[in-house]
This record gives sequence, structure tokens and C-alpha cells, in this order.
Amino acid sequence: MPTTRTTLATLMIAATFTASAEAREITHAMGVTDVPDNPQRVVVLTNEGTEAVVHLGVAPVGAVQSWYADPWYEHIAAGLAETVPLGTETAVDLERLAALEPDLIIGSKVRQEKLYDQLSAIAPTVFSQTIGGVWRENYELYADALGLAEKGTADLAAFDARVERLREELGPAVEEEISLVRFSPGRTRLYFRDNFPGVILAEIGFTRPAAQDKPGVGEEIGKERISDMAGDRIFYFSDADADSVAYLADWTGEPLWQSLAAVEAGKAHAADNLIWNAGIGIYCAHLLLDDIARAYGVPAP
Repeated sequence: MPTTRTTLATLMIAATFTASAEAREITHAMGVTDVPDNPQRVVVLTNEGTEAVVHLGVAPVGAVQSWYADPWYEHIAAGLAETVPLGTETAVDLERLAALEPDLIIGSKVRQEKLYDQLSAIAPTVFSQTIGGVWRENYELYADALGLAEKGTADLAAFDARVERLREELGPAVEEEISLVRFSPGRTRLYFRDNFPGVILAEIGFTRPAAQDKPGVGEEIGKERISDMAGDRIFYFSDADADSVAYLADWTGEPLWQSLAAVEAGKAHAADNLIWNAGIGIYCAHLLLDDIARAYGVPAP
């Protein structure tokens, strides 16, 4: 007759084999991590990641709050009704996170590299390398980590189908050069190709002005370079707080800005900073397509 000690040992060995059988290796920015096949208590540490997880149909037990909401953006709030806020991307509440007893943590090296060892001690942790222009690659990574790779592929294919429909609706207008400008107090940036809106514009088929048709995220400029904002059409974005509004008004009141052909033609569009710059996830990618359709007066795809 087996002893209690023998029975416990057998159960532990069985549990070990079961855990191994139910785990998968995920290669990510910090190495290779074994994650559960069907994680039930997911924590997300970037706004982009939260959009992805919710879009994939998973309700995380914890997530960092949205940058410009308390705690969640309206377009994802319904999927986060029971989710515990965990601070911000750059100030994660580790104590509250650990208390949630997650079985998977999703974050990004660019935001939480210094926390990786602490996070990994709490639960299997998967990091993207960075965020922004690589939103598609990150969506695939997060879907894989959640055991939802096939749905991730299908979701991106659905987005591509919308891009194709928008391209068809735009017709010859897709040959326009699109300028992207970000205004924030004390800092004005031209956006290059390798950022969230730049990547989506390229997929649609738009080109970029010579001053912006470069690799990288972008560069900071002064008012003497307002002429480099020129394009057939300009999309610019800024925050809505009083300082940002005043800063934007100062720049757009400059004669150099007012004399840009796109401005004179009414083709300079104030875009939503959440959609074009802050959210950087799959919901915002779809909303950006809607914004472009609206700006060009064509049906949303």
C-alpha cells in the first residue's frame, strides 16, 4: 500500500509532467520563456498590449492605465470592466501586480527592461522589443503568448482587407505625399516612416515628403524648418491640455505655417493624438483608417 509520502511524490512528478505538457516556449525580446498554453490571469504593461489583449478576446486581471484616461480609454473600457489598474507603463505598481497572482505578464523591453527579473519571478513574462511602428509584429507575439496565434493572424488579415478597400476608395488620391507632425509643449517633431501612423500610411500606399521619407521615428525641429512640414496633405496631432493647445496655436499661427500649400487648400487636418500617436494598438489602427477615409471624403472601409 503506498505511503502518503509516496503518493505526494507521485502527484508532484505528475504535476511537473502536466505543467511541461501544457507549456509552450515563446521567443521574445528577453530570450525564451515557457508560458502556459491557456493563460487565465494575464497582466499587460503597455497601452498597445492592452489593446491587443482585449481585441483578442482576453480580459486581463491587471493592466497599466491608459495614458490619457482614468483608467481606460473609452474604446477599450468595456473589455476592462474587471481589470485592476497597475500604474503607468513607466511606473508599474509591482506590489499590486504580484497580489493578482498572474500566470502570464506581457510588457515591452523599451518600457520595463529594468523590471524584467522581478516580473519573471512573479510569473512567466514576455516582452516585445519596442512599441509603435512594430504594432503588427507585437500583435502576433502577444497572440502567440496567449495561445491565440490563429486568431492573431486572422485579425491582421481582416485589417489588411480594410486597408485594401480604403486604397480602392481613394483611387488616384493614394499617390499623395502625406506629412506627419507632432506638436507637444517645447517639442515639435516631424514623423518619419518607422512609427505607428507612418507604417499604416505606407501600407495604404501613400508616399512621404522628402524631408520625412527617412528611416527612424522622427526628429525634433524648430520654427525655421516649418517648410519641411509641407506635403499634399498634412496630419498633425497634439494633446488637449491648455499648455498643448497654446503651443499648437503658437506654431500654427506662424506665417510659414499659414503659407504651406496644404494649409491654404484646407488639407491640413488636426488628428486625434490618441489614435495617431498614443494608443498605437490594433483598435487605433482601425480608427486611423476611418480618420483617413473621413479626411478624403470616401466611405470608411
